[in-house]
Amino acid sequence: MSWIIELLVNAGIILLLAYLLPQITVKSFWTALWVALLVAILNVLVGWLLSVILNVVTLGLITSIVQLIVSAVVIKLADKLVRNFEIKGFWPALVIAIALAAANYLIDGSDNDREDISGFTPKVELTA
Repeated sequence: MSWIIELLVNAGIILLLAYLLPQITVKSFWTALWVALLVAILNVLVGWLLSVILNVVTLGLITSIVQLIVSAVVIKLADKLVRNFEIKGFWPALVIAIALAAANYLIDGSDNDREDISGFTPKVELTA
């Protein structure tokens, strides 16, 4: 269920950034949802390979930056595959990658907090 929520949030972020940045064009919410799904699929299929290659080249020293660059490349690839989605330049794709990473971090963090609260067991100490 959280995957669906992440997908909807990512589509909303793509739409919001298309509204805020003139270099990004999205036709509709359904296009943004399709792009979010395609980016997720491409991250699984292509993103891991690019991450491995770039981490080997950089000796794993800048893993977080490599992940953002790989995400931006995947978003540019989605730009080439989806007709009603256009990004002019690499920097707007990097902005989308940063926004999606931040949103997914917040979603995952709030999900972990919820699990911790639901699995809470009070600690009882017996003193003699």
